[in-house]
Formats: sequence, C-alpha cells, structure tokens
Amino acid sequence: QLQASGGGLVQAGGSLRLSCAISKRFFSRYSMGWVRQAPGKEREFVASSSWNGGTADYANSVMGRFTISRDSAKNAVYLQMNSLKLEDTAIYYCVAQRTTRIDWGYWGQGTQVTVSS
Repeated sequence: QLQASGGGLVQAGGSLRLSCAISKRFFSRYSMGWVRQAPGKEREFVASSSWNGGTADYANSVMGRFTISRDSAKNAVYLQMNSLKLEDTAIYYCVAQRTTRIDWGYWGQGTQVTVSS
C-alpha cells in the first residue's frame, strides 16, 4: 500500500527527494508522513501532511530544510530534503493515518538515507 523510494548516499549539504507511492484509497483518505530511524535510536517523526494537503507539520530538527508535498495526480507523497546533515542518516519510512506524531496506522518499507562527510 505504501512504497517508498529515493534513498541513497549523499554528501553533507546535498539534497535528496524521497517518494512514496500510495494506493488511491489511502491517498484521498489519510494523512501521510515520514518517520525515520537511525541506527541504535528510536523512531523519530520527520514530517506529515493532512489528508487534503492543507496542513504540514515538521520536526524541529528538519524545519526549514525538508518539505513534504502531495501529488494527487500521481497518488504520491514526497519529502524534499535539502542541506542534509550527518544526523539525517536513517531509514525513512512512509506512513499513513496519523494518530500521534510517532503513532501511525500504516507503515511502508523503509528507504535508507546515508549522509557522508
């Protein structure tokens, strides 16, 4: 139902765009977001978008650097990541149906983002 892609290896200061392909049923009904997990750390909220794209929420750690967006024509959600830092290295999960920032009803498989110095 949720298929994330776009991860990879990038140097600090660089950019990446993550994509999440979603079933049409999910896209038109649920809030969507991204949660990440770094090695040895707990899962961390990154960003979310309300079901209609009207409201976005960002973790303080990514505010001003990351942007979440939705494309209704493609049933996709994106996370544009700019000015990447070493601490952004993590597995990024596409999620749907927000209860809290870290509690979501549906999880996709993760995509690895590695930021090198």
